[in-house]
Amino acid sequence: MLKILAVLVGIFVLLGIGLWLAVRANGPAVLDTVDRIAGPSNDVELVETARYGDNPEQKLRVYRDETASGPLPVFIFYHGGAWAHGDPDDYGFIARNIAPEGYVVVLGGYRMNEAGRYPAMLQDTASVVAWTRDNIAKHGGDPDRIVLSGHSAGAYNAVQVALDGRWLDNAGVSGGAIRGVVGLSGPYDFHPFDTDRSKAAFESVGAGPESQPVNQPLAAAPPMLLVHGEADTVVKIRNSQALARGLREAGSQVDTLYLPDASHNAPLLALTNPWRRDPQVFDRVTKFLRRATDVSVPVQAAKP
Repeated sequence: MLKILAVLVGIFVLLGIGLWLAVRANGPAVLDTVDRIAGPSNDVELVETARYGDNPEQKLRVYRDETASGPLPVFIFYHGGAWAHGDPDDYGFIARNIAPEGYVVVLGGYRMNEAGRYPAMLQDTASVVAWTRDNIAKHGGDPDRIVLSGHSAGAYNAVQVALDGRWLDNAGVSGGAIRGVVGLSGPYDFHPFDTDRSKAAFESVGAGPESQPVNQPLAAAPPMLLVHGEADTVVKIRNSQALARGLREAGSQVDTLYLPDASHNAPLLALTNPWRRDPQVFDRVTKFLRRATDVSVPVQAAKP
């Protein structure tokens, strides 16, 4: 009996080590697999993959609930990864959870590392919006009802593009198409640059205070929801607090959700299965989306 127990313990230890290594190698891909297994079945399908530039990272993926009728508002999500790593291919869990609420979901990639140094990541963020405006109608999406979102570096991209109008203008997009922004664990006030990643992405090309969302004109900002863990040691919560304070002082609409004892990745986990069993974050996000895009009810409830 003791020998069997020892074998079982050894197996679980090996499985745990394997999972830990997989998460370290590509955490979002592991999340995507877990969500696919743990979540309810639904009719969300990948309906298009596309490229909007020559760099392999300039790509996007479009998902929709195949049973939904349009025109549907559009949710564009940008991955995190400190402007150095990440791939929209690994974030299908965002689409599987958001699309059934009545949205066409676009997962946007952008150039990273040397090719993606400021402002290239913002140019690409705006280019994803431009592609969406030009093409989303064929998938039942409404090009005039777009919400931008992202986690960590992706949240910075989404917020900065929504606030600094030159990037959308240069991409030929009217800022009025952006109905709202959801930022998860985003850096919005990090100048002077004090980490290796921020120095590589911003300081190395001479970026300054103009690169910061908190320093943009905030009076004309679209409605925003900022979600942040109070125990985030990667991107301190003061980033969301500073941006929220500035938006309120400028008279713009901003909602905040600060999560006690929550880490950097907690807001992202809360949008996936099985962590969605605590509905606090997911319910706040979907409530904000419906208010911003005038969607009153989900198109279709997930199948059991």
